[in-house]
Amino acid sequence: ISKWLYLRLCFCDALRIIFIINNIYFLQMNFPILSSITFLPLIGALFVFLTRTEKGEINNSAIYISIFTSFVNFFLTLFLWYSFDTETPDFQFIEEFNWISGFIKFKFGIDGISILFILLTAFITPICIISCINTIKNRLKEFLIALLILETFMIGVFCSLDLVIFYLFFEAGLIP
Repeated sequence: ISKWLYLRLCFCDALRIIFIINNIYFLQMNFPILSSITFLPLIGALFVFLTRTEKGEINNSAIYISIFTSFVNFFLTLFLWYSFDTETPDFQFIEEFNWISGFIKFKFGIDGISILFILLTAFITPICIISCINTIKNRLKEFLIALLILETFMIGVFCSLDLVIFYLFFEAGLIP
């Protein structure tokens, strides 16, 4: 009897695991990964802005938040690259929202070239943050905020499929 009970439990556990994996893939298909990759550095820049800075001291919390944000963004980009289907020439991971009805659509998507630029941007940002920690002596917090905002705008340029959204991200990227 214990042998049959063990087989029944293993079968039930296997069904649960298959159910969980299917739910993860379902959630992955509905998860707005391009918007997350684009706006995660902006959220990190907001948290860096909210850190407290003492005059004349190094703000370690701003450094740790910016490094953490850039690495999380890089790992999300690696997951995006892993999930990218190289067999289809169409745009993938398309996210589309009506922003101003009939005029502007917030439309994101990537193809084979833009995934490489997004991966390169997400790879270079942690390197830039780590390299600037010892070289920037004054206003390091503001520099880290500008770097994270610039990453947001650059990834937004590479993801945008609407001309107005592309223009907004491109022009905003010239500010920092």
